[in-house]
Amino acid sequence: MIKKILFDPFGKLRNGWWFLLFFLIMAAILGATMLAAWKFHFEVSMPLQALVVLLASWICQQLRKRPLSELLGKFNRRWLGQFLLGSAAGATLMLLPALLLAAIGEVHWQWNPEAQSTILSGLIGCISVAFAEELLFRGFIFQRFINGLGQWPAQILLAAWFLLTHLNNPGMTGNVKFLAGLNIFLASIMFGLAFLRTKSLALPIGLHFMANWMQGSVLGFGVSGNSEQGFLIPSFTGGPAWLSVGQFGLEASVPGLVCVILAIIILYRWKPARHSVFDTAEVKNRFA
Repeated sequence: MIKKILFDPFGKLRNGWWFLLFFLIMAAILGATMLAAWKFHFEVSMPLQALVVLLASWICQQLRKRPLSELLGKFNRRWLGQFLLGSAAGATLMLLPALLLAAIGEVHWQWNPEAQSTILSGLIGCISVAFAEELLFRGFIFQRFINGLGQWPAQILLAAWFLLTHLNNPGMTGNVKFLAGLNIFLASIMFGLAFLRTKSLALPIGLHFMANWMQGSVLGFGVSGNSEQGFLIPSFTGGPAWLSVGQFGLEASVPGLVCVILAIIILYRWKPARHSVFDTAEVKNRFA
């Protein structure tokens, strides 16, 4: 009876136990990191948090006797190309609604003379957040859920979890909470589709990274409610709440939501040649 609870008919540990094991391992690593940070007086920064998720993922993959590239994708020219494609798409995802708001007179910008000092920190912060969140939400756990439940149940569960982690962000109140919540939920579906279409985290990491960097570090909007100092300083004319992005960012605007929906449709309809991403044997064993 215990064997059936722990293992599937093929003798492999069931996906629910992998889910639990992953978080136990990550909690142990994070606990040790926080203890070291307290003792040696350093900050558990976002890059360090990304390393915690990476290490937990690597340990779980080692236990499964599977390569880390199964989660991240094989790092080669194709990986870099997908990352750059995702970065271009992420920039477009934020530029389109911002330009629309500018065209109707809802927002205008002025140059921020102090922004140059934040270029490097903005890049490091945004790439660390994108890497950590995509590896956490579209990496090991996502693949275990796909194996156990199927693609769309896994998508819905991970999108709900992704939203849950953002619910207490600054500015998540009133009408903003509904619109921003819907946008964040659908953004998770978008990132998930980016992984499913390529079986690599290169595209979703690039998409996530550049969307955040363009929205915050370039355009000066908030990013999921977190205020950012950008190259530009936006000023709003005080239009309706569904147009005025306010503190939360473009994720709380209808134009931003429309762009995410369009991106989901494009990704859903996109059918890349599978052999261009991984070979037939890898396809067969991907989520085993």
